[in-house]
Amino acid sequence: MSGSMCKNILECFELLSLESEELFIPLEVPVIDSIEPLSFLRDYVNRNVPVVIRGLTEHWPALSKWNPGYLRSKIGQKTVSVAVTPNGYADAVSGNKFVMPEERQITFNKFLDILENKDTVPGIFYIQKQNSNFTEEFPELLPDAESEIEMATKAFGKTPDAVNFWMGDARAVTSLHKDHYENLYCVVKGHKTFILIPPTDQPFIPYGTYQAAHYEETSRGSFSVIDEKEIGKVPWIPVDPLNPDTVTYPLFAKAHILTVTVHEGETLYLPSLWFHHVQQSHGCIAVNYWYDMEYDIKYSYFKFVESLTQFMTSSERREKHVMEDPVT
Repeated sequence: MSGSMCKNILECFELLSLESEELFIPLEVPVIDSIEPLSFLRDYVNRNVPVVIRGLTEHWPALSKWNPGYLRSKIGQKTVSVAVTPNGYADAVSGNKFVMPEERQITFNKFLDILENKDTVPGIFYIQKQNSNFTEEFPELLPDAESEIEMATKAFGKTPDAVNFWMGDARAVTSLHKDHYENLYCVVKGHKTFILIPPTDQPFIPYGTYQAAHYEETSRGSFSVIDEKEIGKVPWIPVDPLNPDTVTYPLFAKAHILTVTVHEGETLYLPSLWFHHVQQSHGCIAVNYWYDMEYDIKYSYFKFVESLTQFMTSSERREKHVMEDPVT
């Protein structure tokens, strides 16, 4: 562990990142076969580090049942909320705007037809609504899975705030962001690939402020971007970790990036405040559980680092392009 002193705020951030890597951030996300609630709390939650767990969902009928035929028979005629974009990027920076998807109400049968190319509808479709849509929109499927992860509920001492169902096109991408939730992400079919960055690397993650907007198909295959004037401007991360612009954002090259693929029957524990970017296989199905984080000393330290990042001197910002807003 380094014992050197830092000369300015940026060097302090670099030292924080280095010591975090040396002390607790893994070189790769571990994969374990099972875990008890106390061990999970002690070894991963309290340390705020990710882990892939096998076996938590092995008893779910969903693992064997959730094929297109079964889903058509159970919920095919139901109208569901689907996010539609022209390029697969919903809730992401595009140009000088933060663009959300167009939300459509279609039958689940039509959604499957689109995924299976039986219906050539323009756009990229993704079931991604995050208002506990699994319990609210898909109660017919609940007996095939669960409304909570028992091990996690015991560890956290609380039930989930939300349980979400995800399914969609392989081209649908979740842009880099962080959540104030402890996240248990269970893959049922296919696989998901996560790019993860620890919260101690917050100073290397660029943010800008962007006008909120949404996509809207104005003619077949042609999407317009419509401003959300009531929402106004929102902060978001402009960098794409798949193709990072390190000329504009040179400090992003200092971030510690972990990549992990989560397969059928596996569950990723994604700790609160970790930055993450997600890709998926075509037709991938997943269910995730959001448990509210504890607003404890870890959160206080994170907010302190966040404040210092914003307080960095203007000369350091100009020199290092830290927190530059390409819009304003």
